[in-house]
Amino acid sequence: MLRAIIGGILMVSCAAAPGGTARGEIAIVTLDRTALRAAPRDSAAQHAVLWQGETVEVRAERRDYLQVYDVRRERGGYVHASRVHRVRLAEADAPELMSIVRFVRETPGAESLGIGLVAAYVQAAPAVSLRGEAGIEILDALGGFADRLARRASSGAARSRFAEAVLSAHLDVASRFGVGFTSIERNGRMRICYDGDAFRRVLAMASSPVQRARAALALTRGECVDADLGPQRRHRLDEWRAEVLEGVDAAALPGTLRNRVLLQRAGVWASLAYQHARRGEGADAAAARALAALAGIDKSELTETDQVAYNDAAMRVSASRWAAVLAPAAGRGKRPYIVTEPGRPGETCILLLDGSHDASNPLAKRCTYGIVWTGSATLNREGNALALAVQPLEAWREIWLFRKTDGHWRVRVVPPAATTPEIGYAEFAGWVPGGKQMLVAREARDEGRYRRSFEVMRLDTLATVREARDPGILGAFRRWQDPQWKRRTVSLR
Repeated sequence: MLRAIIGGILMVSCAAAPGGTARGEIAIVTLDRTALRAAPRDSAAQHAVLWQGETVEVRAERRDYLQVYDVRRERGGYVHASRVHRVRLAEADAPELMSIVRFVRETPGAESLGIGLVAAYVQAAPAVSLRGEAGIEILDALGGFADRLARRASSGAARSRFAEAVLSAHLDVASRFGVGFTSIERNGRMRICYDGDAFRRVLAMASSPVQRARAALALTRGECVDADLGPQRRHRLDEWRAEVLEGVDAAALPGTLRNRVLLQRAGVWASLAYQHARRGEGADAAAARALAALAGIDKSELTETDQVAYNDAAMRVSASRWAAVLAPAAGRGKRPYIVTEPGRPGETCILLLDGSHDASNPLAKRCTYGIVWTGSATLNREGNALALAVQPLEAWREIWLFRKTDGHWRVRVVPPAATTPEIGYAEFAGWVPGGKQMLVAREARDEGRYRRSFEVMRLDTLATVREARDPGILGAFRRWQDPQWKRRTVSLR
């Protein structure tokens, strides 16, 4: 029964006080900072301040005031009738309550009110309806209210002192109704996330594709993943996230919602590709799923907000995309090639060899705790430079450039951006004949700033000679871009 599922959501606010009944008439506060007064007049002493969504038991009417009893505070008083909505918790009143829930559901800022209305509906509705479509709809609404309230609390928008007080009160009201929230620290600030209980129950019932999609998106949101999770727990969580998203029938969804599910899938499968590679497991299937999800997105259906998520998903997929490419066998000719060998625990060492230098006497050696995508190794025609993709973090991939200078090979790193690693990739896009330049595609987001560029870069200083947002503007890209890069990259989306 849904009442048991929600856990007695009205236990505090609608329990019977002396002389009252649990299913009698209640009043749901609709306006913030509603005064609970000692007498039915505006000048009477204020006993307490009530907030949107709180419920009190109605005892009598006094002119334009209601005499009420606040069970939580164990205090009686009077509230102005214009600041509350009176509800009788009878079966006949359930349809009206559902209509109000549907209306409030589309009203930003009214989340705590919506949660109070959901609670009243659960008390009024017959048990048989709560086990069917109405029960699914009310759980879907409850999850939506709670998730939207958590996102509003974590938006980072500048708020006045009064707005902060209102938001804190709304969270407190929701918590008193049994709605659970968690706090996660990300990038030096706390984020509040809904624990998702109602959405999990939506997925366990015979819900519609749209309802399942909304639940899956809320439950798998990346910003609510604890960054301090250990590798094993994070891997299990991401496998569960992928399972939840794959359980949604994306083909049955409207375009915008379908895109959002595919965006989430792409990001989760890209994370799993990285994790599988770190564990020494096959990562090609996860990377292929990430690429397929990204390719399935209809860009004409992307909203402005979704465009940001689309770029982020593309960067995550691109960071791990080499997992979908089988690495060729290492060369053994006279020209330089790379091999890898274990270093310290968790470390991989890259050795540059040729026909005259074996692993005991390499041309160059460098070790990393990142993933070395050996299939990406590319030597230029002159044989004096080799580019290699190395992924030190889940959503951050670099170019490691081996270059011969004055008879010695040195290694330098081309990052996605000259900032603290967050999300982005830098990838080799082609060699310019002459052995002095290469083509690079870079895309990154740092501190909310997004940048994508195509560059002609000098090999000796790694300075950018020419740069454009469209590679077609650069003559070097039109003439010398690598065909394999053009076929596989997501930067040309």
